[in-house]
Amino acid sequence: MKRGIRSYVLRQSRTTPSQQRALEQLMPAYGIEYQPALLDTRALFGRTAPLVLEIGSGMGETTAAIATANPGTDFIAIEVHGPGVGSLLKRIDEQGLGNLRVIRHDALEVLANMIPDGALAGIHLFFPDPWPKKRHYKRRLVQPAFAALAARKLAPGGILHAATDWEDYARQIDEVLGAEPLLERAGGAGARPATKFELRGLRLGHTVRDFHFRKRS
Repeated sequence: MKRGIRSYVLRQSRTTPSQQRALEQLMPAYGIEYQPALLDTRALFGRTAPLVLEIGSGMGETTAAIATANPGTDFIAIEVHGPGVGSLLKRIDEQGLGNLRVIRHDALEVLANMIPDGALAGIHLFFPDPWPKKRHYKRRLVQPAFAALAARKLAPGGILHAATDWEDYARQIDEVLGAEPLLERAGGAGARPATKFELRGLRLGHTVRDFHFRKRS
């Protein structure tokens, strides 16, 4: 897949000593190195189970909570920022989360090159960067090409669950995903833990909107 404009920038966030140790010591155990080859998730997790991919796991609090609450499901989290990856690696190690792994790489490249078609029971996209200035809308992740790619990677009946607190991005998500022929709107798929970005948005008076789209059978 040809990669165009990226939906993120690598911020110069401070990595704490404990996060740096996690990156150095725990990535070999709980991380997945990016390579343009399809993953064997049965070998990776040692079992056959539903697989959910999270795009943009942030500092990992929500990711770890969902993995803890769903031990029968395997999760792969994608995050590019070092402090977030280090924090999530620490959580995996401290909580003994055998059903959660991390990839530090561009999400579109991971989806296109590492995830087999029809392999995912779910995709989580919680509070992606809203790129609020109109001239930056082209950087938003949810575009028609993303919708088509995500739909192809979902198994029939699989759910793409997206959430945002930016109203114009909510409209874009609804329109773009709603226009993808392989997806159909679905009812809510249960509660999810609140994220740091969500709580910040609520403090600012934003309205949080969740979207659930199902891969057509």
